[in-house]
Amino acid sequence: MTVAPQTTGVDPIHVERLVEMYRRMRRIRRFEERASELYKATEIPGFLHLSIGQEATAVGACWPLGERDGITSTHRGHGHVLAKGLDSASMMAELMGREGGTCHGRGGSMHIADPRLGIYGANGIVGAGLPIAAGVATAAKLRAAGDVVVAFFGDGAVAQGMFHEAVNLAAVWDLPVVFLCENNHYSEFSPAAEQHRASLSARAAGYGIGYAHVDGNDVLAVAGMMTDVVERLRTGGGPVLVEAETYRWHGHYEGDPERYRSTEEVATAKERDPLLVARRHLAAAGSSGEVADAVDAEIDQEIEAAVEWARSLPEPAPETLHHFVSAPRPARPEPAAPPADAEVFRSMDAVRLALEHELTADPDVFVAGIDVGAGGNVFGLTRGLAQAFPGRVRDTPISESAVLGTAVGAAMAGMKPVVEIMYMDFIGVCLDMLLNQAAKLRFMTGGRASLPLVVRTQFGAGRSSGSQHSQSLEAILAHIPGLTVVMPSDPAETYGLLRAAIQDPNPVVFVENRLQYGLKGPRPAADHLVPLGRARVVREGTDVTLVSWSRMVHDALAAAELVAAQGISTEVVDLRTIAPLDRETVLSSLAKTNRLVIAHEAVRDFGVGAELSALAVDEGFWHLDAPVTRVAPPATPAPYAPSLERLWLPSRDTIADTLRRIAAV
Repeated sequence: MTVAPQTTGVDPIHVERLVEMYRRMRRIRRFEERASELYKATEIPGFLHLSIGQEATAVGACWPLGERDGITSTHRGHGHVLAKGLDSASMMAELMGREGGTCHGRGGSMHIADPRLGIYGANGIVGAGLPIAAGVATAAKLRAAGDVVVAFFGDGAVAQGMFHEAVNLAAVWDLPVVFLCENNHYSEFSPAAEQHRASLSARAAGYGIGYAHVDGNDVLAVAGMMTDVVERLRTGGGPVLVEAETYRWHGHYEGDPERYRSTEEVATAKERDPLLVARRHLAAAGSSGEVADAVDAEIDQEIEAAVEWARSLPEPAPETLHHFVSAPRPARPEPAAPPADAEVFRSMDAVRLALEHELTADPDVFVAGIDVGAGGNVFGLTRGLAQAFPGRVRDTPISESAVLGTAVGAAMAGMKPVVEIMYMDFIGVCLDMLLNQAAKLRFMTGGRASLPLVVRTQFGAGRSSGSQHSQSLEAILAHIPGLTVVMPSDPAETYGLLRAAIQDPNPVVFVENRLQYGLKGPRPAADHLVPLGRARVVREGTDVTLVSWSRMVHDALAAAELVAAQGISTEVVDLRTIAPLDRETVLSSLAKTNRLVIAHEAVRDFGVGAELSALAVDEGFWHLDAPVTRVAPPATPAPYAPSLERLWLPSRDTIADTLRRIAAV
């Protein structure tokens, strides 16, 4: 039960606020204590990282925030999300892996989120919440509603490149975000002195942003300082780096033997227990100890009820295994091909026109990337869009992780970002944001997070671009559940697939071939939309099925034309979407021809061609008339010398030779 504050000649509103701050801290403390007990009793599986001792930072930082304001958190995030307003019962159920948990048991201790409450995720990757927070803050800035974002992180995350990229981008874009470091003086097992040489105040000055320091164990001090900072951000102030000094009482994780610090050090830190500090504030304000004792009893009852409720819930049912991986995408009919006498346009025109159409149609769409604004993209694809859509076509620093993280955060905040990674090879620089964030957050949040974002990139061997600018990496991306991977083959397909990708509710990697930017073809109608996840038969045949995608489709068609003179009828299938794979179209063609050849620009080993080969076997095509055959580069990096690159890449002639050999079996 709640006991009214007992006051003697003091400001009752002040006392009421103190009591509420104490209540929120006590909720965090008791939640964490019970979680520790339940973990030891094996009722909580997986990893568990507790924030006991850091309650004042969480409560004080969230004190001035409203529901529309956002936070991102860390693997030690229970306190942050409780302070932001998430209920303890569904959280406890989530830790226990129950279907009724906050994220339906898909996230667990390190991945709790609820964007509806402005909680954009605790995160198991150190530092990953920082670029995501920049994305949420970008959405807030574009909407100009005065919302702010607080990105919690530990002192260990300062060593991550994502810290630098996110803070720098936020400074350049003047975003309404507070980067709040809970400095508990340990990066896992290592003391801070062994991890960093520059102070956070020096770092803030280096980025040209504000800095504030606060006693992270004093909830009044944190709340007062954050109230001032948040108010400045609401009225147009830029990012601020806040350092809250605190201490975690438990180890880095539950079960940590804690050999890196002494029991005396921990005991000394406990003398500054945030709850004791708050009780002293209450006493100084004239509130009796009975008030705080009553809050303790109230919270004990609440947490115990949460535990019992969570215990009563079922685990996720087996039939729900595939739930939440991807959002259902709208069903679209196959559009009519543009008439042969239509206006001719190029693939590069298709990209610009598709972006222009979606920017015009939907105010939630924005474009960001390196030199996509004033420079109009390195290939001139976005030229003029920044002038036509002020603020919505944004240049970024050369910071691929920040660019992708911005897309993830903005998408969760309700925007539809289209971000560009200049070369497909650079996906490796920001792979975490695709692998562990964009692809997984819908699943790990039990469907609470929406990720409608597009990552545009390009590739293309054949022009001596070398091993770091020529790679076709679709197999890596297609192997990540939750990502859609699209590779168009002509201008009309580029236009229709890109528009569909921007409208799609899932994260889409849209891969263009730069050698096709000048490719010409008939221009479709403005409303042309091509369904994702569906292949197309671009040439019908009866003897051999030839599957390809992107630029290699044109070599496949040329090869089919060559062998047609020898009476070989080749059916050419353009996958268009690599993931999800349109198995039905491929198998339907194979059932007709009983021979399968796959041609692709990516290296042969462990590629999409191997997946198609396995598909044929898995689906019972045991007695094909010829072995399934792949035409692809050998497993070496792309050569620079033209003589070697020509040898390395498949061509219409090597594909045609393979078709002749397979047809003759």
